[in-house]
Amino acid sequence: MASLLDKVSTLISANLHYMVDQALQNNSPAVIDQYIRQVESNLTNLEDAAAAVGGEVKGIQRRLNEQEQKMQEMDQAIDAFLTEGNEAAASATQSRYNSSVRLVEAYREQLERQDAEFKNLLSAKVKLEARLMTMRAEREELTALLELAKSKETTVKVVKGLKDLTGDGDADIARIANSIRTRLDKASTASEMQSASLDQQMDDVLEKSALDSQLAARRKKLNLGS
Repeated sequence: MASLLDKVSTLISANLHYMVDQALQNNSPAVIDQYIRQVESNLTNLEDAAAAVGGEVKGIQRRLNEQEQKMQEMDQAIDAFLTEGNEAAASATQSRYNSSVRLVEAYREQLERQDAEFKNLLSAKVKLEARLMTMRAEREELTALLELAKSKETTVKVVKGLKDLTGDGDADIARIANSIRTRLDKASTASEMQSASLDQQMDDVLEKSALDSQLAARRKKLNLGS
């Protein structure tokens, strides 16, 4: 039992911050998972041990109560035998009574010892359960931190890719980016040229229309047929 309590004490006194730091450095909650499994295993053993010792405490208490009841009966019997003048029966009962006194003392010592151990086991169980709850919460928080870290790493990769496209990164990627920009510039220029040509055509049409109107007015003024 002492070995089990030693293991539990070691788990309770474990440095949680160190384990969390190790998990973050390794980018894995495995170290915490291992600790949780150890706590769960020892907690199960602790519960079994506490149940066994608790059962022993109840058994000893029951035997103690029974023996004390018998002592009361023997004490009354001794007085009755003496009253009757039955010295032999009184002496024999007194001898049995004396043996019962020693047995009761042994039961009480055993009960005190087992009860103390039972309370130690219950106290350790409560502490270990609290530590288990704490570590499970730490694991959830750690998982969230690791997910956030992965997200940040993805963001960094994206930013690096954008830098590459602006020519700040890999030379091959920069050349590809320049080629893409060149094609875009060419397409933009062609579009601008088409727009300019269309604008020019519109201007020509509008100018010709104005000239035709002016000439038609002059013909009318001069009474010239069209």
